[in-house]
Amino acid sequence: MEARTAVIERNTKETQIYLEINLDGSGKTEIDTGIGFFDHMLNSFARHGFFDLVCKVKGDLYVDCHHTIEDVGIVLGQAIARALGEKKSIRRYGSFILPMDETLVLCSMDLSGRPYFYFDLPFTVDKVGEYDTEMVREFFYAISYSCGMNLHFKWFHGTNNHHLIEAAYKAFAKALDEAVSIDERISGVLSTKGSL
Repeated sequence: MEARTAVIERNTKETQIYLEINLDGSGKTEIDTGIGFFDHMLNSFARHGFFDLVCKVKGDLYVDCHHTIEDVGIVLGQAIARALGEKKSIRRYGSFILPMDETLVLCSMDLSGRPYFYFDLPFTVDKVGEYDTEMVREFFYAISYSCGMNLHFKWFHGTNNHHLIEAAYKAFAKALDEAVSIDERISGVLSTKGSL
Protein backbone atom coordinates (compact mmCIF):
# COMPACT_ATOMS: atom_id res chain seq x y z
CA MET A 1 0.00 0.00 0.00
CA GLU A 2 1.19 3.50 -0.82
CA ALA A 3 2.29 5.51 2.19
CA ARG A 4 -0.43 7.80 3.51
CA THR A 5 1.57 10.91 4.23
CA ALA A 6 1.21 14.66 3.84
CA VAL A 7 3.38 17.74 4.24
CA ILE A 8 1.81 21.16 4.68
CA GLU A 9 3.38 24.57 5.21
CA ARG A 10 1.23 27.53 6.21
CA ASN A 11 2.65 31.00 6.66
CA THR A 12 0.68 34.02 7.85
CA LYS A 13 1.53 37.18 9.76
CA GLU A 14 0.51 35.33 12.94
CA THR A 15 2.05 31.87 12.51
CA GLN A 16 4.56 29.96 10.41
CA ILE A 17 3.83 26.22 10.48
CA TYR A 18 5.56 23.21 8.97
CA LEU A 19 3.75 19.91 9.53
CA GLU A 20 4.31 16.35 8.31
CA ILE A 21 2.10 13.38 9.14
CA ASN A 22 2.30 9.67 8.35
CA LEU A 23 -0.96 7.92 9.18
CA ASP A 24 0.80 4.54 9.04
CA GLY A 25 3.66 5.41 11.36
CA SER A 26 4.80 4.22 14.75
CA GLY A 27 4.37 7.33 16.91
CA LYS A 28 7.65 9.12 16.17
CA THR A 29 7.56 12.87 16.74
CA GLU A 30 9.45 16.11 16.32
CA ILE A 31 7.29 18.75 17.98
CA ASP A 32 8.09 22.38 18.77
CA THR A 33 5.19 24.81 19.02
CA GLY A 34 6.62 27.08 21.71
CA ILE A 35 3.88 25.97 24.14
CA GLY A 36 5.09 23.19 26.43
CA PHE A 37 1.71 21.69 27.29
CA PHE A 38 0.62 21.77 23.64
CA ASP A 39 3.82 19.92 22.68
CA HIS A 40 2.97 17.33 25.32
CA MET A 41 -0.55 16.89 23.90
CA LEU A 42 0.65 16.58 20.29
CA ASN A 43 3.23 14.01 21.36
CA SER A 44 0.49 12.08 23.17
CA PHE A 45 -1.75 12.27 20.09
CA ALA A 46 0.96 10.88 17.81
CA ARG A 47 2.15 8.21 20.23
CA HIS A 48 -1.28 6.82 21.06
CA GLY A 49 -2.55 6.97 17.46
CA PHE A 50 0.68 5.52 15.99
CA PHE A 51 1.08 8.54 13.73
CA ASP A 52 4.50 9.93 12.83
CA LEU A 53 4.25 13.69 13.31
CA VAL A 54 6.57 16.63 12.69
CA CYS A 55 5.20 19.99 13.79
CA LYS A 56 7.39 23.09 13.88
CA VAL A 57 5.71 26.40 14.70
CA LYS A 58 6.73 30.02 15.14
CA GLY A 59 3.71 31.88 16.45
CA ASP A 60 2.86 35.25 17.95
CA LEU A 61 3.03 33.95 21.51
CA TYR A 62 3.70 37.49 22.74
CA VAL A 63 -0.03 38.01 22.03
CA ASP A 64 -1.28 34.71 23.48
CA CYS A 65 -1.52 31.04 22.50
CA HIS A 66 -4.69 31.35 20.40
CA HIS A 67 -3.31 31.72 16.87
CA THR A 68 -0.67 29.03 17.35
CA ILE A 69 -3.07 26.36 18.64
CA GLU A 70 -5.92 27.16 16.25
CA ASP A 71 -3.67 27.32 13.19
CA VAL A 72 -2.02 24.01 14.04
CA GLY A 73 -5.55 22.55 14.20
CA ILE A 74 -6.29 23.92 10.72
CA VAL A 75 -3.07 22.50 9.29
CA LEU A 76 -3.41 19.14 11.04
CA GLY A 77 -6.94 18.74 9.68
CA GLN A 78 -5.75 19.58 6.17
CA ALA A 79 -2.85 17.13 6.50
CA ILE A 80 -5.12 14.28 7.63
CA ALA A 81 -7.45 14.91 4.68
CA ARG A 82 -4.58 15.07 2.20
CA ALA A 83 -2.94 11.91 3.57
CA LEU A 84 -6.25 10.03 3.27
CA GLY A 85 -6.63 10.94 -0.41
CA GLU A 86 -9.71 9.21 -1.84
CA LYS A 87 -10.31 7.37 1.48
CA LYS A 88 -10.39 3.99 -0.24
CA SER A 89 -11.01 1.03 2.09
CA ILE A 90 -10.88 3.07 5.31
CA ARG A 91 -13.21 2.13 8.15
CA ARG A 92 -14.43 5.76 8.17
CA TYR A 93 -15.87 5.65 11.70
CA GLY A 94 -13.90 5.69 14.93
CA SER A 95 -14.87 5.86 18.57
CA PHE A 96 -13.00 5.53 21.84
CA ILE A 97 -13.85 5.99 25.50
CA LEU A 98 -10.63 6.84 27.31
CA PRO A 99 -10.11 6.61 31.07
CA MET A 100 -7.41 8.72 32.71
CA ASP A 101 -7.39 8.37 36.47
CA GLU A 102 -10.68 9.91 37.66
CA THR A 103 -11.57 11.14 34.16
CA LEU A 104 -13.58 9.43 31.41
CA VAL A 105 -13.96 11.04 27.97
CA LEU A 106 -15.53 9.83 24.71
CA CYS A 107 -14.36 10.84 21.24
CA SER A 108 -16.35 9.68 18.22
CA MET A 109 -15.87 10.60 14.57
CA ASP A 110 -16.98 10.04 10.99
CA LEU A 111 -14.60 10.91 8.14
CA SER A 112 -17.58 11.74 5.98
CA GLY A 113 -16.27 14.87 4.29
CA ARG A 114 -18.99 16.83 6.10
CA PRO A 115 -17.80 18.85 9.09
CA TYR A 116 -19.83 18.86 12.28
CA PHE A 117 -18.56 19.49 15.79
CA TYR A 118 -19.96 18.75 19.23
CA PHE A 119 -17.97 19.47 22.37
CA ASP A 120 -18.93 18.76 25.97
CA LEU A 121 -15.91 19.06 28.26
CA PRO A 122 -16.21 21.21 31.39
CA PHE A 123 -13.08 23.11 32.39
CA THR A 124 -12.75 24.82 35.75
CA VAL A 125 -9.47 26.70 35.26
CA ASP A 126 -8.38 29.16 32.58
CA LYS A 127 -4.98 27.64 31.88
CA VAL A 128 -2.93 24.48 32.12
CA GLY A 129 0.67 25.62 31.82
CA GLU A 130 0.66 28.24 29.05
CA TYR A 131 -2.27 26.53 27.29
CA ASP A 132 -5.63 28.30 27.59
CA THR A 133 -8.24 25.64 28.32
CA GLU A 134 -10.74 27.34 25.97
CA MET A 135 -8.32 26.48 23.15
CA VAL A 136 -9.09 22.75 23.44
CA ARG A 137 -12.43 23.42 21.77
CA GLU A 138 -10.90 25.75 19.17
CA PHE A 139 -8.19 23.24 18.25
CA PHE A 140 -10.56 20.34 17.63
CA TYR A 141 -13.13 22.58 15.92
CA ALA A 142 -10.39 23.66 13.48
CA ILE A 143 -9.46 20.03 12.77
CA SER A 144 -13.09 19.06 12.21
CA TYR A 145 -13.78 21.80 9.70
CA SER A 146 -10.47 21.73 7.82
CA CYS A 147 -10.56 17.93 7.52
CA GLY A 148 -14.30 17.59 6.88
CA MET A 149 -15.04 15.25 9.76
CA ASN A 150 -17.92 14.78 12.15
CA LEU A 151 -16.23 15.06 15.55
CA HIS A 152 -17.89 14.62 18.93
CA PHE A 153 -16.52 14.82 22.47
CA LYS A 154 -18.51 13.78 25.54
CA TRP A 155 -17.50 14.06 29.19
CA PHE A 156 -18.69 11.33 31.55
CA HIS A 157 -16.80 12.33 34.69
CA GLY A 158 -13.54 13.81 35.93
CA THR A 159 -12.39 17.01 37.60
CA ASN A 160 -8.66 17.44 36.91
CA ASN A 161 -8.28 19.80 33.95
CA HIS A 162 -4.93 18.33 32.87
CA HIS A 163 -6.54 14.89 32.79
CA LEU A 164 -9.58 16.15 30.87
CA ILE A 165 -7.45 17.70 28.14
CA GLU A 166 -5.06 14.77 27.88
CA ALA A 167 -7.94 12.29 27.78
CA ALA A 168 -9.49 14.28 24.91
CA TYR A 169 -6.27 14.24 22.86
CA LYS A 170 -5.66 10.54 23.48
CA ALA A 171 -9.28 9.56 22.78
CA PHE A 172 -9.08 11.56 19.55
CA ALA A 173 -5.88 9.71 18.61
CA LYS A 174 -7.41 6.28 19.24
CA ALA A 175 -10.65 7.13 17.40
CA LEU A 176 -8.73 8.53 14.43
CA ASP A 177 -6.46 5.47 14.32
CA GLU A 178 -9.59 3.32 14.05
CA ALA A 179 -11.29 5.54 11.45
CA VAL A 180 -8.27 5.68 9.10
CA SER A 181 -7.45 1.97 9.38
CA ILE A 182 -7.81 -0.15 6.27
CA ASP A 183 -10.45 -2.86 6.05
CA GLU A 184 -9.88 -5.10 3.02
CA ARG A 185 -13.59 -5.95 2.97
CA ILE A 186 -14.35 -2.39 1.90
CA SER A 187 -14.20 -2.02 -1.87
CA GLY A 188 -13.79 1.64 -2.76
CA VAL A 189 -15.28 3.79 -0.02
CA LEU A 190 -17.75 2.94 2.75
CA SER A 191 -20.69 4.95 1.44
CA THR A 192 -23.89 4.22 -0.49
CA LYS A 193 -23.14 7.42 -2.45
CA GLY A 194 -19.88 5.99 -3.80
CA SER A 195 -17.73 8.86 -2.53
CA LEU A 196 -16.73 10.55 0.71
